[in-house]
Amino acid sequence: MHRRSLALATLFGLAIAAVPAHAQGQWPTKPITYVVPFGPGGTTDVLARLVTSKAGPALGTTFVIENRAGAGGSMGSDYTAKAAPDGYTIQGGTISSHAINVSLYSKLGYDPVKNFQPITMIGFMPNILVVRADSPYKSVQDVIAAAKAKPGTINYASSGNGTSQHLSGVFFEQMTGGKLVHVPYKSSAESLNAILSGQGADIIFENLAPALPHIKAGKLRALGVTSEKRSSSVPDVPAIAETLPGFAIVSWQAIFAPAGVPKPVVDKLSGEMIKAINDPDIRGKLVAQGIEPGGMSPAELAAFQKSEIDKWARVIKAGNIKVE
Repeated sequence: MHRRSLALATLFGLAIAAVPAHAQGQWPTKPITYVVPFGPGGTTDVLARLVTSKAGPALGTTFVIENRAGAGGSMGSDYTAKAAPDGYTIQGGTISSHAINVSLYSKLGYDPVKNFQPITMIGFMPNILVVRADSPYKSVQDVIAAAKAKPGTINYASSGNGTSQHLSGVFFEQMTGGKLVHVPYKSSAESLNAILSGQGADIIFENLAPALPHIKAGKLRALGVTSEKRSSSVPDVPAIAETLPGFAIVSWQAIFAPAGVPKPVVDKLSGEMIKAINDPDIRGKLVAQGIEPGGMSPAELAAFQKSEIDKWARVIKAGNIKVE
């Protein structure tokens, strides 16, 4: 009996040792890589650093921000989709990388639903149509008139093909009958620099968060927000819908992990990220940047994401838009 008990105890010990650390409640035991599928300085990058500054200490680890820009967020997303599903690689997912691109690109190396595990929604924000302070365009109507009178002479920058900034311009063209020239960059920082420098862009439908400091500094003039109604962050700026009824696009920023991450890890990660988003200090900083804080559960984010994929599939099909 003694030998049998000893043998059973040994087998039990080996079985426990074989169980992954996260299943033993020890996750995380090392730094977590947070992939940003856009360049440094853009909204996704800024929010990654903001939220992880609170979630990292709470989880007892650090987050390493890794920028993998390209193809409207597709390159970084493809990398994350193929990462080990152990909770040590997550990413900032956006309206482009996780809702638009699947209908926009003829060849996409990942499925935004099947290859990912939703974690939580960070927040929502409108884009904002801005021009340089010295631009001749003083209103949305001025841009419409110029785009119709001289088609193809106005360049608009974006942070990449398939981003909400890009499709804001496409939607603007569809609703006005004007013609703009799209100039894609790899990040919001690059596209903003293009308009600030006067080299490469005349207008931009930028996320409100990175554009706001330049608006407040007087370097950019805001003409209209893409949300259906005015934003509380810039209440004096009209909604584009006030000139173009029915024009409404709201960008969003969320967090995803590769599909297959164990539920205990998902629950722990989601729980701490939601706490970080709802932290008064973090929440205040999000609102100050024109972002409506989120905090969805994984199930809520999954349902929302699927509805967004369906919505943008219809828009892209109607516009016959494809990117190779």
